[in-house]
Amino acid sequence: MKFGGTSVGSLDRIRACAAIVAAERARGEAVAVVVSAMAGETDRLLSLAGNLGFGLGDEETDVVLSAGEQISAALMAMALGQSGLASRSFLGWQARIRTEGPPGSARISGLDAAPIQSAMGEGCVPVMAGFQGASINERLRTLGRGGTDLSAVALAAALGAQCDIYTDVDGVFTTDPRIEPKARRIDRISYDEMLELAAQGAKVLQTRSVELAKARSVPLRVLSSFAEQGKSEGTMIMQAEDIAERRIVSGIAYARDQARIALRGLSSEPGAAAAVFAGLADADIGIDMIVQSPSSESGRANLEFTVDRRDLDKALVCIGESDARDVLSETGLAKVSVVGLGLNRRADVARILYGALAKQKIAIRTVSTSEIKISVLIENDAVENAVRALHAAYGLDGAA
Repeated sequence: MKFGGTSVGSLDRIRACAAIVAAERARGEAVAVVVSAMAGETDRLLSLAGNLGFGLGDEETDVVLSAGEQISAALMAMALGQSGLASRSFLGWQARIRTEGPPGSARISGLDAAPIQSAMGEGCVPVMAGFQGASINERLRTLGRGGTDLSAVALAAALGAQCDIYTDVDGVFTTDPRIEPKARRIDRISYDEMLELAAQGAKVLQTRSVELAKARSVPLRVLSSFAEQGKSEGTMIMQAEDIAERRIVSGIAYARDQARIALRGLSSEPGAAAAVFAGLADADIGIDMIVQSPSSESGRANLEFTVDRRDLDKALVCIGESDARDVLSETGLAKVSVVGLGLNRRADVARILYGALAKQKIAIRTVSTSEIKISVLIENDAVENAVRALHAAYGLDGAA
């Protein structure tokens, strides 16, 4: 059972989550708990490090940030003790979580669940601090934003358990209810659809946690810790073949503050584009929506792709050595994505998308597709109209 930052945002909230755990134990279930830092705590700690000239990617920043989850784990163990349950907190290194990769964005390379299993065997409820582990040289490492989801899925995989993610929303919705009040909760969704929704901007789960859940076949459920006890229905994330009814479109996701980079007149020789992306990969810059087309100049090509706005300046430095005739960039853009298992090879899905956006007079700058996703790049200011228009056009606000 994993509890996010808003779920443990105060002592009252921690007590409420402890009551949820106690109810699960009363039903005879063996339980391990993973917690995030209290809401806002990670940003506060990052600000403290920033005031001293340190930021994400620095070793000492990881030590500072990991303190948030340490506090939550101890407080949750105390609250469980108050409710009559034996409990013990575990930091990432005590749970033998091994990591590899740089500070601030490490990956889990191993997890020895023996200490957690031993505690459970003694009738104790272990509470593990999420978001953290230890590198091969015994240095603290954090797992990136949303990393507690990854910690929880990794522990569930090691224990052979289901992973329940408790947050402030009752499951996964067809789109952001703050934009479209008619958004509906999805009862069941496939790992692949959830991966696309998360990657395209949905904030419910960290993308890497869904990847790991799929790879290890961990049953994953998203629930609300704010609902009346036993009333949260939530969303089950599972293999596609286990879902009886397949929807053509499952949801609409969006990501604001995208930037577009265009390389005009790049050499079309083999390896030229690879060199561009190699530099971006070395700088750990995520890219999306790649479009390549012939240039009017013989032996040259035009290459476009998108990055997060915050990565634009670093990306432009990385591609500064390319032989492109011109390098252009544009900000103020957003990505809106239509996701569903039934999209593959269906022209009517694209027809509906273009038609719905045309009615709203929303211009499409770039399009990218996969078997279960169509993404369009539009102006930031048009995001809300686009989301509402597409949600209605695909019938997501109606009956299932």
